[in-house]
Amino acid sequence: MKAVVYTKYGPPEVLYLKDVDKPIPKANEVLIKIHATTVNRTDCGFRKAEYFAVRIVGGLFKPKNHILGTELAGEIEAIGNDVKTFKVGDKAFGLKCMKFGAHAEYICVNEEGSITAMPENVSYEEAAASCEGPWLALTYLKKVNLKKGDKILINGATGSIGSAGVQLAKYFGAEITATSNTKNMDLVKSLGADIVIDHTKEDFTKIKGSFDYIFDAVGKSTFFKCKHLLKPKGIYFSTELGPNSQNIWMALLTPLLGGKKVIFPIPKDTKEDIIFFKKLIEEGKYKAVIDKTYPFDQFLDATKYADTGQKTGNVVLKVIN
Repeated sequence: MKAVVYTKYGPPEVLYLKDVDKPIPKANEVLIKIHATTVNRTDCGFRKAEYFAVRIVGGLFKPKNHILGTELAGEIEAIGNDVKTFKVGDKAFGLKCMKFGAHAEYICVNEEGSITAMPENVSYEEAAASCEGPWLALTYLKKVNLKKGDKILINGATGSIGSAGVQLAKYFGAEITATSNTKNMDLVKSLGADIVIDHTKEDFTKIKGSFDYIFDAVGKSTFFKCKHLLKPKGIYFSTELGPNSQNIWMALLTPLLGGKKVIFPIPKDTKEDIIFFKKLIEEGKYKAVIDKTYPFDQFLDATKYADTGQKTGNVVLKVIN
């Protein structure tokens, strides 16, 4: 099978297409023929390995896993002898985080892993783009137990995580203020934001307001810049470590001080999360935002575009045209 491979950290050019062995499912695994996957921030982060934490997880001097890709949607081609919940021909979607492997024509996943039957009302491309963004956003929103009436500010509402965060916050009944670039103001409002701030014209940290939560979905602000916008017991959380990894240290220190604090939960994907996303999609309460879709052999262009940090929602790789 063909897969996008990398054996060293670096720019997009370290990636190359290679013929590798097609995986064989173990007794408790399913073999999925991948129709669509994505190129996301996690892929780019592990490819570049700029953070030392990435190297601790992914390999100190070179990557342990040579095929990136966390999100996938496809058709089950074979099943292991012990598999009970899937059959050949089923459509499935989900996540293969940390061990990656979705930038390939086939992948094996444990039937109890973070996969489930694909919603019938979406394409493979939409299903593949409905996994990691909402999973990462949900990790934070569940941690703070976001509920109806809570006021949340989401910085960077046009990326994969931010656009998912707005939709999930809307589902939970929160009052949402979100930041966007000029061209995506209407999009962010359509996703559920009550107030949208154009960050190209206004610094959101200078607005008047008081929030229960501030979610920096692009990791471009800090707790100290946002602290004055939080209520006395307000919580700040970010998708990035922050300057000098301050979000980890603040997450350890601020809870001891009382008052406003930082949280930095370690995400862990589960089958239950994917089943929840399927429910939202089927109910029309979640829709993946897709910026561009590339053929599989244009993985380098897709990666370079995702690397710009300017994508709206998701960048999809269509493995089967």
